[in-house]
Amino acid sequence: MQLLIYLLFYPLLILISILPFRLFYFFSDVVYVVVYHIIGYRKKTVTENLKLVFPNKSSKEIIYIRKKFYKHMCDMFLEMIKTITVSKKELNKRFVIINPEELIRLEKLHKSVIVMYGHYASYEWSIISQNYTKLQCYGIYKKIKNKYFDALVHRIRSRYNTILFNTKEAIPAMARLKAKGEKYLIAFLSDQSPKIHRTNEWLDFMGINVPCSVGAEMLAKKLDYSVAYLKINKVKRGHYEGEFVSLADDAQEFENYKITEKFNNILASQIKAAPEYYLWTHKRWKHRDETPM
Repeated sequence: MQLLIYLLFYPLLILISILPFRLFYFFSDVVYVVVYHIIGYRKKTVTENLKLVFPNKSSKEIIYIRKKFYKHMCDMFLEMIKTITVSKKELNKRFVIINPEELIRLEKLHKSVIVMYGHYASYEWSIISQNYTKLQCYGIYKKIKNKYFDALVHRIRSRYNTILFNTKEAIPAMARLKAKGEKYLIAFLSDQSPKIHRTNEWLDFMGINVPCSVGAEMLAKKLDYSVAYLKINKVKRGHYEGEFVSLADDAQEFENYKITEKFNNILASQIKAAPEYYLWTHKRWKHRDETPM
């Protein structure tokens, strides 16, 4: 059954991927109408999240942000499909690292680098970052149940020589690389809503006390890695800029959770400035402390 579903959908994905960009984004507009106005995909979750973190915004303002978010979300997920066939030259024009000198500086520290990401703007097209560094880039992804689509996503995200580990493989793989003395760059989506257990730390994010994933910070301390944040901004439709922001050249010098706090604060400032580019369908605040901060 998995193979049948894959064979039915794969030709459609290829067709979408080869569309010229003008037609591609017209198709995204059509998808937006279906997803937002007809299906209403996770509209309740999006609305609740927006009202939660922006309690002073009017209903009209919430609806305005919500509509802009859905338009961006459709673009972003279709852009992942576009990555199947988009040329390296084209992607280099559409996702630009504006401070490659910071990557060079991080390389000169002679440490591996953990790069913390948020679900903001185009984390999918950031795979082009491999072109800006001599360090081998690795990414961590959550395995998809359909093994054929899992292989497709793996192929898409590793097109530009990034090597992927699924979430279960990541820590053992990092330990092996450390033992070999290899220096590399590895990306962590660090605004996940973790399962409640005692290793999580509760920190402020958008004015709400929530459990935070501190794995990236703790691994950086344990393995003596530096930590950076990839700050991604949407310049215009289909065009993004990425900026590497150092969070810790030496993670071991920081008190526990201070690096994660820095990450939360930078990401929150981006969200406040342009909230439509955050992934509001993501249930970031499903566990929270209701006590006012």
